[in-house]
Amino acid sequence: MNIDRAAIEKAILAAGGPGPPDWAHRQASVSLLFFDKPPTHFLAILKADRNGYVWRNQVALPGGRIDEKDPSSLHAAMRELREELDIAADNVDYLGSLGHFQTLQDTVIEVFVGIWNQRDTIHFDTREIARVIQVPLESVIRTHFEKRLNGRLPGMEELLYPVDDLVIWGVTAKILHHFIERLCTENESSLLSGTA
Repeated sequence: MNIDRAAIEKAILAAGGPGPPDWAHRQASVSLLFFDKPPTHFLAILKADRNGYVWRNQVALPGGRIDEKDPSSLHAAMRELREELDIAADNVDYLGSLGHFQTLQDTVIEVFVGIWNQRDTIHFDTREIARVIQVPLESVIRTHFEKRLNGRLPGMEELLYPVDDLVIWGVTAKILHHFIERLCTENESSLLSGTA
């Protein structure tokens, strides 16, 4: 399955995701980066297995906390992408924000969706990241419909997307659920409805 740029843009521009909360929380930004392998994939990371690390062994999107020096949350997402994976902002065409999502650790994450041209060679610090995962979008969409996650927001114990030997859960699963729902609502086709 290849999802074209227009389909992704349509999903982002549609009545978007949750807005930022009124109360103060820790703020973070992440990048949901799509690229053609082919077919369409997105980048995820497996956090390192470190004692005391709140995100240990979890699948996440590349990103991190917004610093005081960051002029915007998008800038923070771009800075973190460079720091974590050595992907330059010039090689990503950011399409917009998917909205804000709260973690179990009371951090609010803004998700920026982009298209990566794959001109970078990925490097990462193994003290923070165990590995980089290239996830086929089609397999996540298929799971979404096979598990009947569509049309509703399942609880955390049910909102799970298996990928090879890993499981995407928590806020990353919530982000993917929201994106898939927008993608399928705004782009009606048999490929996106899980019937192909």
